[in-house]
Amino acid sequence: MGTVAALYRYPVKSMLGEVVIAVAVTERGFDGDRMYAVLDGTGAVGSAKHPRKWGALLHCRSSMDECGAVRVVLPDGTALPVEDPDLDVQLSRLLGRPVSLSAVVPEHSRLERAVPEYEGGVPEAARQSASVDATGESITTGSVAAGTFFDFGQVHLVTSASLARMRTVYPGGDFDARRFRPNLVVDTDGGPGFPEDAWLGSCLRVGEALFRVVVPTPRCVIPNLGHGELPPDPGIMRAVARDHRVPVFDLGRLSCLGVYLDVLEAGTVGVGDPITLLAAA
Repeated sequence: MGTVAALYRYPVKSMLGEVVIAVAVTERGFDGDRMYAVLDGTGAVGSAKHPRKWGALLHCRSSMDECGAVRVVLPDGTALPVEDPDLDVQLSRLLGRPVSLSAVVPEHSRLERAVPEYEGGVPEAARQSASVDATGESITTGSVAAGTFFDFGQVHLVTSASLARMRTVYPGGDFDARRFRPNLVVDTDGGPGFPEDAWLGSCLRVGEALFRVVVPTPRCVIPNLGHGELPPDPGIMRAVARDHRVPVFDLGRLSCLGVYLDVLEAGTVGVGDPITLLAAA
């Protein structure tokens, strides 16, 4: 089906992550991925899906070394290990309110998402029940996946074919894969866009690991935002909403790009590894 073109992990949720050449895949997902999150006193989990409240996290970068130690690089270039108590002070200053970095998922966590104006950005039922918070943003509130800081799936995959398709739909847009915060970028050697739509329910052998393709990835506002050297582009998600709205469970037709995977067999995955599509397990 293609080869692994790039691998990414994000040790702290909603911060910029790091490129890896190879990574151990465990039952939980990529080793080191979303190990930590920034929390506030209300139980909210820091997510740039609510940009007015948490968007500054995308100006920070997290990484993990070969010994498993995680550090955060702040917008001014200051690098601090996650154990340093000054990191909470600096993050609180950056976000303008008391926050703390945690590896423990709150029992009653809250994940807030801004409601985009374009159709397909959230389920219509969620749009109708949205509320306006103190930032003046219309938001929906849900939770993270049980016991983790993941939004839903353990691993997120996007294909080169889908990104290439979107470049034809919106030629002025910068469809750099990093905007979509994938773990796996798959080079499908050309072909029509969105080949992953046909993989739902099937299994993918990637290097030593085996994954099940669970569901298309509904997109939020994050691809529109600035990511490091990538500038903001509010047209990105409007283009996806125009071109690729597909059914997601019983939530209706949502703007999607990429798919979520569950891990069936652990193993190591590396750049250049072949990808084989298998029948459903």
